[in-house]
Amino acid sequence: MTDGFLSKAYSTREADGVRRLYDDWAATYEAEISENGYATPGRCAVALAQYVTDKAAPVLDFGCGTGLSGLALKLAGFETIDGVDVSADMLDRAREKNIYRTLTAINADDDLPAAPGQYNAIAAIGVIGASAAPASSIDDIMHALGPGGFFVLSLNDHALADRIYEAKLCEWIDCGAAHLLFRENGPHLPGINMNANVYVIEKA
Repeated sequence: MTDGFLSKAYSTREADGVRRLYDDWAATYEAEISENGYATPGRCAVALAQYVTDKAAPVLDFGCGTGLSGLALKLAGFETIDGVDVSADMLDRAREKNIYRTLTAINADDDLPAAPGQYNAIAAIGVIGASAAPASSIDDIMHALGPGGFFVLSLNDHALADRIYEAKLCEWIDCGAAHLLFRENGPHLPGINMNANVYVIEKA
């Protein structure tokens, strides 16, 4: 299996560099990660679907990329999906899938474009970690959820190796502000022997 842009994806740190990387990668992104068996979108969508009863309620796909995560959510039964991403080129690819109600370009330093409680479920699939969304994104997402809202996310092996990401999640759980409903380790990109944890948490 080739790793192409993947080797750069885990070494780029500066926000503008991350955006440029994903703009450049947009045309070949799906082929490359599919070649490596990208399993996380399906795992996250199925996990979230276990807990969300109203599949017609809007879901926010944070860091939606080319729309593979949105497609997985759609296949899991979610009917209304909005997406946000820092890469305009990635959003162009997502738009071609015709599965999103809205798609919005954001800057890395922007507040999440969602009023508190606007979404009962938010997904951050394959997006939080090194060379992607920072750990503080977990706070932003949790603040955007209303009480009883659900958050599904994944942390791959690179993110798990840096304890800041899971520690940020545990801050919400340990103080009782959120409840851990689901955690499972499994394949992320098996073609390069990478796993990820998938979590579903509910805001108290």
